Amino acid sequence: MSHLINPRVKLVILSVLAALGLLIILQNTESVETRILFARVAMPRAALLFLTLLIGFLLGVLTSWRASRSKS
Repeated sequence: MSHLINPRVKLVILSVLAALGLLIILQNTESVETRILFARVAMPRAALLFLTLLIGFLLGVLTSWRASRSKS
């Protein structure tokens, strides 16, 4: 289905989503304490949001890569 969408439309949608994500991250600069397994880590909320976004992106890429590999 994604091949039916005009590449320019995809670029516009991706740009809007990237700008929205960046805006959300930059507006959340206060420090938060996060538990990761047994450790407590204090970091700016923007860093936590960015790491979460990065992990989600990498999981999406990995899933897409594995799906395309199994079809071949």
